[in-house]
This record gives sequence, structure tokens and C-alpha cells, in this order.
Amino acid sequence: MSDEDSKYLRRNIVFKQSELKKLEDIYAESGNQLVVMYGPMNCEKEALIRAFLETRKHFYYRARKASAKEQLKMMGEEVARKFDVRIQRESYDEYINRVKSGNPTKLVVVIDEFEHIAKKDPAFIESILKLKNRRLYPGPVMIILASSSIVWAEQDMPGVLGEEAMSKIDAKIKIPNLNFLEVVRAFPELTVSETIKIYGVLGGVPGYLKYWKKRKTFKQNICDFILSENGYFFKRAEELVSSELRELSVYNTILMAIAKGENKLNDLYHYTGYSRPKISVYMKNLSQFDIIEKVVSFETGGWDNAKKGVYRIKDTYINFYYRFVYPHLSDLYMMEPEEFYDIYIEKELDDYLNRYFINVCMEYLSLLNQIRRLPLAVTKMGTWVGKTGNIDIIAQSVDRQNIVGICNWEKEEFTLGMCKDLFDSMTKAKITSNHIYLFSATSFSPDVIELARLDKRFELVDMKEL
Repeated sequence: MSDEDSKYLRRNIVFKQSELKKLEDIYAESGNQLVVMYGPMNCEKEALIRAFLETRKHFYYRARKASAKEQLKMMGEEVARKFDVRIQRESYDEYINRVKSGNPTKLVVVIDEFEHIAKKDPAFIESILKLKNRRLYPGPVMIILASSSIVWAEQDMPGVLGEEAMSKIDAKIKIPNLNFLEVVRAFPELTVSETIKIYGVLGGVPGYLKYWKKRKTFKQNICDFILSENGYFFKRAEELVSSELRELSVYNTILMAIAKGENKLNDLYHYTGYSRPKISVYMKNLSQFDIIEKVVSFETGGWDNAKKGVYRIKDTYINFYYRFVYPHLSDLYMMEPEEFYDIYIEKELDDYLNRYFINVCMEYLSLLNQIRRLPLAVTKMGTWVGKTGNIDIIAQSVDRQNIVGICNWEKEEFTLGMCKDLFDSMTKAKITSNHIYLFSATSFSPDVIELARLDKRFELVDMKEL
């Protein structure tokens, strides 16, 4: 990587400002705190930690995959070097004791990727509990145990740490991906439409977004970073899937099937040839890593007309990869990236992006709800997936009044026929609404504009409004 590219990445690092605020609020509390903070790879927790520690007295150690003995040695060497002290004995108690205070402000101790220590050395957690209980350090302290493994933090950690240690944790912070508004803020020079396209490829993963070059076109970025052999994302999807999951060939087969639209358990059974119990196990594993999700239709009276047990790929980039790239790998290696893009991505891109436009429209309604600019106080929101026809958005109040929304990303204009299709789906779903939001990334036909003028149930929202 060139010096210019390195500088570009440093300038474009983004992270969840809301999570930084959570850390600052916890730090402001009196006494000692123990925090577990975790998120997926590329959530940029390191950038978040750097921002939090910038003006605070701290000790940071990043654990490695190493033996318990080697880990102990490495931390001791870092404590000795950073605080210019002589270590008397190799123990975590000794290391924490040797951290110099410097001033009376609260000390922050961060152990990053702490699972690499906790799994192999029970003495580490014992020392952390002593630190929390003021037995190793006299002043106030905030301890942050950070991890890039969701499965470790949510499933394995309680068994390894034990009940006593788990009971001492004051806060668990799971770092989510950026929402669309935060992605927009990361690309202020781009239009909303351009940002939706980026969002539909990379999602809100901070560690991915920093690679996107604003001065290049959408196509150029896809060709450079995804379709080129030296691009950062070229093998990224399969590396992510195989990082903690075995039998990549099975997962590849299932993910490609879902990306193709084989999204029910029975569909996957017929497509893959795997047994239903086997598929269920693999689907559970993929769900635990936030790679896939089960879509449940918004609960209405039309349950008989709704699809049940529909799966889709939740991870945005993995969804893009298995939809457009993985099925055509032979041609990817034989073609120039631009040719591959024109043949396999360009024509189907808008159909693919419609799902993410719906997500953006949902977020728009959620923001309006937060500032009380919706006609109803919404308490839940979702999508109705019908056997024939869908309702993109249903937002409901506590007294079961509905706001209904339909979203057009790919058609040249929003037509009256789309409104009729919506009403057909509402009949099948057995719901009514006095508030209907029509979203369009393009334009509205004259008869739809006239309809909205005469019928006050309708609200038109275009890209300018978004």
C-alpha cells in the first residue's frame, strides 16, 4: 500500500459516535467499572478506542494468539517499556501494580482481543476482578475488555469467565454497523442515490467504508476493490465465512442458493441435496455470526397469505458477493474487471439494491418517529412478505393503527399500477391504513401526483426529501 493510500485510509476512518458517547458516560460515573465491548471484524473498534483514550490516562494491550506463557511475557515487556519500570515477577497482578498513575484522574485499562488470554489463563480474569475491586490499583479505574468475536462474547464468554466474573460486568456494548444516516455523513460530497448504492454493497461496516474512494465512480470502486485480484475485498467474503466456520464448501453452497432466491428451508433442501437437519445446523451457525437472518412477516390478519420461514443474507457485502461474484468466478479470473462488471453486475444491480432502498426508507420513517413528525406514534415496524405480493413497510402504533409504505428504486417512475398492487397486498394481509407513504428514487407519474393531491392519505417522498 502506498503512502498516499495509507493517508487516505487514516482520513476516512469512521466509527459509531453513539458508542463513544456510551464509553464517555460510563467513564463519568464514580467508582470502578468493568466493560465488555465487542463487535464484528472491521467494526473499527480500534479507532473507537483510540478516540476514547486520546486525552485519558490509560494502558492498552492487544492480546495475540499465543501460549499462556508467551502472552504473559509479552504483556510484561510492554508494561516495562511503556512505564519505564522493572518487572519483579511475571504475573498479571504485578503488571497492573506497575502501571504508573501520573495523576489522580481515572485510569483506563484496555485489553483488546482479551479472549486470547481468558481462554488459556484463568489468572488473567482473577487479576481483572482484583483490579475492579481496588486490590491492585488505588485510584479509580475503568476496565475495557474488547473482542472482535461476536460468538465468543455472546456464547463462549460466560462459560469461560464464570458466574462471579460475569456478575461484575457493569456494561456490555455490542458495536453495531453504521446506520444509513451515518454512512451519508461519511460521504457528504455524494448524493443520497450514490450513497445508497455504496450502502447496498458494503453496508454500514466502518472498516469497509474507509476503502471507498470518493473521487472515483461507483463502477471504478467495484472494479478496483472487489473485482481486481489485488483489491481489498477480492477474497474477503469467503475469508469472513471461513474465519470461524469450517466446511466452507457447504456454506458457499448454501449462501449462493440463498442469494439466488432459494430462501426457504425446503427450497434449500431441494437445491443443495443436503438433509434438512444438516441445513438447519448450518443455518444456525450462519445466524450466530450475523451472516444470515430469518425474515418474519409483520404480524397481520392475513397470515395464511404470508410466506413463513424465509431466509436472507444479512451481511451486506457477503450478500453482494454471493449474488454477483461467486457464481461467475471462472469469468472473473479470465475477464478484465470492467467487462465483468458490465456483464454480470450492471444489469441486475437495481433489482438487488431495492431491498436496501427499503431499509433506507424504514430508517427515514424511524427518524421522523423519533422527532414526532409521523401521524402516529410508531412502536414497531417491519415488512409483510406475501406468497404473492409484498408490503415493503408496515409501521404500527400501540393501538394497532398502521402506516403503510411502498418503495420504488428501479422503475423509471412510480406509477398508479404500483398503488393498485399495494392495495391488493393490503387486502391479502388484511390490514387498512389512513397513512400511505410512497417512496421513489426516481419520480412520480402525473396521475400519482394528482392522486396524492386529492387523497390526503398519500405522502410522496422523493430522493430530495430523503
